Amino acid sequence: MRGRIIDEEIRLIKYYPNYKTALEWYQDLEVCKQVDNRDTVYDLPLLKRMYNYLNQHGDLFYIKYKNRLCGDVCLQPDGEVNIVVAKPFQNKHIGRRVMSGIIQLAKEKGMQELHAEIYSFNKQSRKMFESMGFEQVDEEEHRLVL
Repeated sequence: MRGRIIDEEIRLIKYYPNYKTALEWYQDLEVCKQVDNRDTVYDLPLLKRMYNYLNQHGDLFYIKYKNRLCGDVCLQPDGEVNIVVAKPFQNKHIGRRVMSGIIQLAKEKGMQELHAEIYSFNKQSRKMFESMGFEQVDEEEHRLVL
């Protein structure tokens, strides 16, 4: 799969090594805390390991908003969804719009449900996933039946 058009502003671009751009997102301590509950930022070897794993085990895309890469999203075969939107691009409903495309992709693949691990302190992500119909089923687990 090469990519997907979400709307007039957002495209999902199939993953390719673009570490310089992506590392900037993962150099933001707050983003790292939201995503991985880390108290340190990513370095290049960790970023490469993460992307290699996700790319081998799922459909991994960069999020392109108004012709700028601003995050990434991965749909794994077990239905787990991972999404990161860089701090300067948050609160623009990019995540919701991307998730609508990921939900459609999951349906096309015949998946029955999606799930996401969201830390209890990450209110912003919880709100976004719940607005898309995900329900909290555990302290940090949200699920959407398709």
